[in-house]
Amino acid sequence: MSTVENQLEELQTTIEDEVPNDITITEVRYEGPELVIYTRDPKRFASDGDLVRQLASQLRKRITVRPDPASLSRAEEARDQVLDVIPDEAGVTDLDFHIDTGEVVIEAEKPGMVIGRHGTTLREITQETGWTPEVVRTPPIESSTVKNVRNFLKQERNERRDILERIGRQIHREEMSDDQWVRITTLGCCREVGRASFILSTPETRVLIDCGDKPGSEDEVPYLQVPEALGSGANSLDAVVLTHAHLDHSALIPLLFKYGYDGPIYTTEPTRDLMGLLTLDYLDVAAKEGRAPPYESEMVREAIKHTIPLEYGDVTDIAPDIKLTFHNAGHILGSSVSHFHIGDGLYNVAFSGDIHYDDTRLFNGAVNDFPRVETLVLESTYGGRNDYQTDQEDSERKLKHVIKNTLERDGKVVIPAFAVGRSQEIMLVLEEAMREGELPTVPVHLDGMIWEATAIHTTYPEYLRDDLRERIFHDDSNPFLAEQFNHIDGGEDERQEVADDGPCIVLSTSGMMEGGPIMSWLEHLGSEADSTLVFVGYQAEGTLGSRIQNGRREVPIGGRGGRGSSLTLDMDVETVDGFSGHADRQGLENFVRTMNPRPEKVLCVHGDERSTQDLSSALYHEFNMRTFAPKNLETFRFI
Repeated sequence: MSTVENQLEELQTTIEDEVPNDITITEVRYEGPELVIYTRDPKRFASDGDLVRQLASQLRKRITVRPDPASLSRAEEARDQVLDVIPDEAGVTDLDFHIDTGEVVIEAEKPGMVIGRHGTTLREITQETGWTPEVVRTPPIESSTVKNVRNFLKQERNERRDILERIGRQIHREEMSDDQWVRITTLGCCREVGRASFILSTPETRVLIDCGDKPGSEDEVPYLQVPEALGSGANSLDAVVLTHAHLDHSALIPLLFKYGYDGPIYTTEPTRDLMGLLTLDYLDVAAKEGRAPPYESEMVREAIKHTIPLEYGDVTDIAPDIKLTFHNAGHILGSSVSHFHIGDGLYNVAFSGDIHYDDTRLFNGAVNDFPRVETLVLESTYGGRNDYQTDQEDSERKLKHVIKNTLERDGKVVIPAFAVGRSQEIMLVLEEAMREGELPTVPVHLDGMIWEATAIHTTYPEYLRDDLRERIFHDDSNPFLAEQFNHIDGGEDERQEVADDGPCIVLSTSGMMEGGPIMSWLEHLGSEADSTLVFVGYQAEGTLGSRIQNGRREVPIGGRGGRGSSLTLDMDVETVDGFSGHADRQGLENFVRTMNPRPEKVLCVHGDERSTQDLSSALYHEFNMRTFAPKNLETFRFI
């Protein structure tokens, strides 16, 4: 009998000793990081709200209780019972029964009313029916991405269960080594912005953190081929952790499955959905530009199938010697600071991913409250000594001033924006300004993936700032449903109509003007001297956005890299700082300053050479800690 089988047998015996005698345990199994208990008496478990909590505390594991399929009532009968328990105001839109796991997936407009105070309604559902409820939100704005992901995971439920069981056995395997060390190898985004990727390794485990592309480059990818990474095969990785969905962190995650990886991806639920949206678009853009895509769409589906979503604050075993906890990074929807607790108190490492330290209209600021962190891997996008962003109120005031002046001369405002994060931030500014009369109410056209990304934001309001979350819960005050927002879904014909019409605002991808519908808007409006192009986000070196921002007015429009024709930009070009999803120099310093205790070492990454070195030097002098501005392909040993 294997070590894991012995573990499960011992766990089942312990559980049987701890639960009341009238509760029968039929099976105990690992599914991913969770211990799943199957019982013929789910109603008895549900009647004691503390029983699962006590078991989880005693066993130090995440526990899910499911009914033995033999004990279930018929789905038709249970459907009526479930609906009788849930208040009508919850707005249930779908019930989906899965007899193999004894779960009923309840989709509702107001999930909180299905859950009930401290989970009372969920327990009542189990007490009445025996089925285990799982609750998901009905998106206030219909999202094809969310719908497709949920349907796909439903179709792949049996295979996914097998995957989770295999991963669970890997996580809970016996440790094989007596050595103790921790290493980080840099595979990308060091002294550069983009292609974020790191390997965190111990004698037992190898974890890949992020795997992105480099904006403005077609061929610079992380150094995955080195022995420390995939040189000995993709399945030498035990886990992949994705901090957030932006392509410079996520674009090449599906490539791992092309190379043979078959393990878990840990991220948050909204990041999983956004990764699917952005990587499929990444393939679509490559095809339109005549480039060979690095992987097929099937690999995106494999990535989604292997994703294990975690919530902020959940401490989760991802290997025999590593526990992972996600914390809000304040950058984009679902973005996470990833904290790794290694060994039995041996060492702690945190990867910031991309962070925004202060609150924004969309998100609460990044969390930096960890029990321990010996080493911090910190982004440095705006880490240069002069990289201080404008105060948010001043930024909004300047943006409204630029827009108002353009509209008064009957011009149009074109804002290249990232579909995820900055677009929704700008939408909130515009909605409030028009509602309060600071700007005239004009059409705000959303092109590219912006509307779909906004729909995903409304699906996961629990990841948004507290006051915004409450507004989204009510259709009559949901700012994203304001009537001036128009989704461009008619292609070139609709863009031509907008160009021929009166004053308006256009938000369009891509944010760095590397392809996408923004190029069409330049063709339509670039020659209009009364119109204005406004940059509100970071423009990486080498991108078209950066070149225009730095004064270039001859713009290629016939293809990537200058192939084809060009036009001369006559429209005004403005930059409004302060809307970045990244912390500025002060925010990065404050993130470290307010950590208690502070880390012993900081690796400054994800910034150009000047930014990483400036920030490294400043943190060293201010806090007397060891700091580094590593190059790619360096390895640091910490124990």
